[in-house]
Formats: sequence, C-alpha cells, structure tokens
Amino acid sequence: MTDTPIAQDELARPSHADNPEIHLPEDFGPGLGGVVLFWIGVAFSTFQLVTAFGIPLDKAFLPGLDAIRASGGFLILWAVWTGWRASRGGSVAGSVIGLAAMAATWILFARYAGGVPSQVLRALHVGFLCLLAGGMLANHRSGPGLGRILSWAIGIAAFAIGLYQWHLYEALVQRSGDLTPLDFVVGGGALAILVIMVWRAMGPALPIVALIFLAYSLFGHWLPRPLDHRPYDVEQVVEHMVFGTEGIYGTPTLVSATYIFLFILFGAFMEKAGVIDFFNDISMALFGGSRGGPAKVCVASSALMGTVSGSGVANVVASGQFTIPLMKRFGFTSAFAGGVEATSSMGGQIMPPVMGAVAFIMAETIDVPYSEIVKAAIIPACLYFGACFWSVHLEAGKLGLEGLPRAELPSFFSEVRRNWFLILPLAVLVWLLFAGFTPLFAGAVGVALTVIMIIGTALVLGLGSVVVRTVFWLALAGLSAASLWYSVAAVTAVVFAMVIPALLTGHGRETLLGCRAALADGARQALPVGLACALVGIVIGTMTLTGLGTIVGNSLISLGKENLAATLVLTMIFSLILGMGIPTIPNYIITSSLAAPILLGLNIPLIVSHMFVFYFGIMADLTPPVALAAFAAAPMAKESGMKIGLQAVRIALPGFIIPYMAIYDPTLMLQPVPGLDGALYWLAVGFTTLKAVIAMALWGIAAFGHLDRPVSWPERVYCFVAAGFLIFPSTATDIIGLVATTGFLAWRLLLARRRAAA
Repeated sequence: MTDTPIAQDELARPSHADNPEIHLPEDFGPGLGGVVLFWIGVAFSTFQLVTAFGIPLDKAFLPGLDAIRASGGFLILWAVWTGWRASRGGSVAGSVIGLAAMAATWILFARYAGGVPSQVLRALHVGFLCLLAGGMLANHRSGPGLGRILSWAIGIAAFAIGLYQWHLYEALVQRSGDLTPLDFVVGGGALAILVIMVWRAMGPALPIVALIFLAYSLFGHWLPRPLDHRPYDVEQVVEHMVFGTEGIYGTPTLVSATYIFLFILFGAFMEKAGVIDFFNDISMALFGGSRGGPAKVCVASSALMGTVSGSGVANVVASGQFTIPLMKRFGFTSAFAGGVEATSSMGGQIMPPVMGAVAFIMAETIDVPYSEIVKAAIIPACLYFGACFWSVHLEAGKLGLEGLPRAELPSFFSEVRRNWFLILPLAVLVWLLFAGFTPLFAGAVGVALTVIMIIGTALVLGLGSVVVRTVFWLALAGLSAASLWYSVAAVTAVVFAMVIPALLTGHGRETLLGCRAALADGARQALPVGLACALVGIVIGTMTLTGLGTIVGNSLISLGKENLAATLVLTMIFSLILGMGIPTIPNYIITSSLAAPILLGLNIPLIVSHMFVFYFGIMADLTPPVALAAFAAAPMAKESGMKIGLQAVRIALPGFIIPYMAIYDPTLMLQPVPGLDGALYWLAVGFTTLKAVIAMALWGIAAFGHLDRPVSWPERVYCFVAAGFLIFPSTATDIIGLVATTGFLAWRLLLARRRAAA
C-alpha cells in the first residue's frame, strides 16, 4: 500500500510502445491521473476475479465472519494505517486513491454478496472498461483543460450507466419492454458513449460498421425485398440493444467478463512469474543452433507463449523486442524478421490451451465444451507453426544462414531444471480443461496457482538449503491439490495464507507489489477485447432483431449449393477484407454470424465451419493494408508495416491450405466422420495430416523458390498446382497430387546427381 512503487515501477513499461489494437501507450500515464488509473485497473481486476471465482461472499467461513465482513475489516485497517502514516508526515495520496477504489468495489459486492446477477456483471464490466479507457484517453490523447475533462467525464458517465443497471436491476427486470423516459435516455447514452469511446480508442472502422447495422435496424424497413424487415421505433431498438442480453450486453460481453478477462489475467501473472524469459531460453536452446536459428527461436517461443496468452499483437510486442533484433543481426532482412514475428505471434491465437478470446466466444456461441474447440485446433495449430518453421528454413537456406554457435546457446536441461515449476499452472490448466471442468473454473484455478507460485518463489528465496526448498514446494503442491478438490475458494484461502508471511520479507513485499501490478496490467490488456465485444453486440442485436443473418444466409446458400469452393473463397475474402479494419474478435463475430450458418447449411460440421471463419480472421491481422500484427512489429524491425505485412503473408501462405483441407476432410480437426471408427479413423487422420504436410511443403517451395538449391519458376508453378490437388479428399486427386510430388522429388534428386557427377 505504499505510494512510491506505483508511481515509479508499476506505472511504467519498458518499451512505452503503442498498442496498435487500441492506439494508446502501454502505461497508465504520469502524475495523479496515472495513479488513479492504476487503482481503477486493480479494482476492476479484483471485481472480475471475485465474480469469476464464484465465491459466496455472504457465507461464513468462521463463526460470524464472512468474506464481506472480513474485507470490510481490512478496509478499516487500511484507513487507520493511512491516517497513521499521514499523521507522521508520509505521502498518502496513492493510498487514499487505492482505498477509495477498493472501497467502491466492496460496495458493489456488498449488495449482491450471494452472487452478482449476470446482467449486472455485464453492465459493470462495460462500465469499468469505458472508465479505464476514458482515463487513458485523458492522460495520453487529450490536451490539458477541456479535452481531458471531457474524456474523464465520458468515462465516468459510462461507469454511472453501469451503476444504473446495478442499482435498478430488479426494477428493470420487472418493467422489461416498457422503458421509462430516464431508461430511454440512459440507453441512448450507453450506445453513444460506447461508439465514441471505441472510435477514439480503437479507430473508426468498427464503430462505422456498428453504426451501419444500427441504421439498418431503424431504417431497414424502407429497403426493397428481400433486405427489408418490419419497422422498429427508436425505443424498441434502444431496449433491445441496452436492456437485454442481445445487444451490447450480449454473449460476447458475457464471455469477455468471465472467460476472457480471467485468461488475460492468467497471462499477465504468468508474465510476472517470468514465463516469457523461460520460453525464450528453452526455444533458444532447442532451435538456436539449427539453420536460421534465431527465426526458428521466434516461431517456437511465440508458439509456447500462445499456450498462455492468446493475444497476437501483445505477443508481437512482448517477444519481438528480443527476437526481431536477433534475427536482423543474424542476417535476415528487417521486413522478413518482422514478418516472422507477426506470423508466429498471431498463431498464438490458435495454439491450445489458451487460444485467445475468439475461442471462448466460439464455445459459448455454438454451445460446445471449450475442450472440443481445443481438440479441433491441435492439428491445425501444429501445422501452422510447422509451416512457419518451413518458411524460415527455406529463407535461411536461400541466404546461407546457419545456426548460432553452440557456445552462445543456453542449456536446455539447465533451464528446465532451474525453472520447471513455471509450467505447473499451465499443466494444471490443460488437465482441468480436458478433464471436463469449465474454462471458468480452470482459469480461476490457473490464476490462483500462478499467484501461489509467484509468492512461493519469493518465500523460497528466504530458505537456506535445497532440501528445505524441495520440501516447501512439495508441501505447497500437496496443499494446493487438496484445496483444488474442495473448491476454488479453498485455493484462494491458500493464496491469502501465503500473503501474511510474504509481507514479513523484503522479497515477499516486492513480489506482492508485482502481483498488484499484474492486476492493473490485466485490466489494461482487456481494453481492446472488452470494448470490441461490447460494440459488436450492436451487430448481433441487429441480426437477432431483424433476421438479417437469415436473409443473407439464404441468398448465399443457394450459391454454395452450386459451388462450395466459391462460397469458401467468398467467405475467406469477406473475412480478410473485414479484418483490414477491425480486430479478430468482431471480425469473427460478424463473419461467423453471416457465413458460418451458410457453411453449416452445406453440411459442414459446426466446429469446422466456425474454425474456418476464425482462422481467416487471424490471417486478416497479417494482411495489408491494415495488418495490426505487422504494424506492431514495425517499430522494432525499423521497417514499414506494409513491407512486413507482405512478408507475413508470404510466410503464412502454406498455412492457407489448412482451413480448406479441414472443410473437405474434417478429420484434420479430429471431428467424427460417418463410417470411420477405431483404427480406421486414426488412419484417416494420419493420412489427411500427411497430405497437409506435403501440400504446405510444396506451397512453401513455390513461395520461396528454394529447396536444397534455387527452384525455377516452372518448378514453383508445378509445386503450387501439385499442392492444390492434395486439398480435396478424392482418391483421384490424392493419387495425382502424390504422384506429382514424387515426380518433383525424383527430378530434384536427378539434378543433384548431375551436379555431383559434373
């Protein structure tokens, strides 16, 4: 609760780089405004953690003592401590701000101690997001005076709208569909503020799309058939968009307020624990000595980071500071180095188990267990990163770049022996997901275990012998496991039990400050995701209100019946174009709302149709002219985002095969196929995967023009066509593709023998 660490250590980020997803610097800003924002972030994350853990705050854990009373007592002690420090002339500004923020959060919980209603949770989630965004805009984008005041005022007004839903929840439920004049004003204000906030923080593309859909809700009845719909007045539209679960407080916002925020916090705490450095070190140890070593290290570390953080752009910023300069020093061009980082980091969104925000929204939208989404993504994720490795290998061969000297590489076994415990929360998370537990429970346990690991590491530093440290870790692991079988609340109790001894040591206090900073970082990282989820609710609300999705779907299904390939290409192009201006989440939601039902209507399996849209939504972040991941890498590569984007598409080109092959053969996503069971099914999975590997290898050769030696243009065209035959699950095309591949390899072997003989 000291003031100095906030202002000096926790508000600042090493790079101070802008985040292209939200167009704001990575820190909260200087001065008192930065301190206020920091504590708002801590309060926001605390609110989300308590609601996600589902702890009954009014249930007594000791006679006469429940969580509400206990936390209230803690706030009183905090206030007394602050007063005592002020009486001794100490600085208490940060402490007062923190106390006010946490006391306000305590009040929010006190009313619904038995559990916050879903509608209230969604409204307060959006309110917190807008308050945080408004404050950051005031600190970073607004000039002194009126502009800064307006930014704060808009953010506070948005939070007040969330409080309106919190205070009048029961009354709003009772008069559902019958808005009062004040309800109408509040609802209209919520829509206006959200559009303004996203426009200022993330750019105009998504707000313009949302406004077009909103205009369609109001004026679409004037359009000719079949695009028209029954007329709706303004009050009906506002009620549907704001005072229900179909608009800005719809499924995307619910997922953002639960799964997404929790896993963002998981990534923030894992970063504080040092897992990024650990992944970089073991990737360097494994691949640094191979051909094109630094670029392969980038691909491997990004794949590993994707297991704990599903944010592609955040991965670019986090790991690119290390990998891009290393690749450039090694001999790769600036554009290629940035392209490798952008391509591999975006792949983190399809790397299980934490596949990014879209995967959680997909699971909730199509009502399947998250573990099924993870299962469907395993082979495509491996193929995607395999394609990145292959592209790097070919480019390094073309440039004659071999690996780094072994003397410069860390020891894999030494790194694992020293930091093996860092993967424990991730291992538990994976086990819980595949054991049938919900992502919410798994994420809550993952966060709690990560905090236990961070604090436990600080406590271990004060223990003398290796034996004592080992006993400590084993005892802590056993206690955590026993608590896990009881409840998440018990795991939380372990965390709080460790806080007390941590406060008594220097390393412990420093670690607790780091945990506090992780709470603030998690809230900040949630801004682009949460704001996009809320605003895209207007699109979903329009579709449910007017039936637009059915109108468009019926038109395109008729096209798809004539030519499935044409429908797939149109869906891909629509997703790529839409992704040029908006992030992956709204891109997926909009495209899946329109295109996924079409693919489903053409007898494409449900998960496969949504994964197809999801995949190209990710690719859109690599596609110029607006390639968020490429432009995030540009400052570190010191190259234009456009050139990096073009290289990223070239590197990812072999990966474009994967979603098409999955459409034609769902075994690539481990989906059931009628008539295939047991060993026969797994044989089909293996054969389809082999075809995908061969096709990607051929497309990589076509894209880079190199194998063991340069490849001529006729050979590149030949490889491209041969790969195309392997996409389709036909015996004839399989034979043609495999024979063509064999012929190409025989030709290259013949050329090599001629050169050797000469």
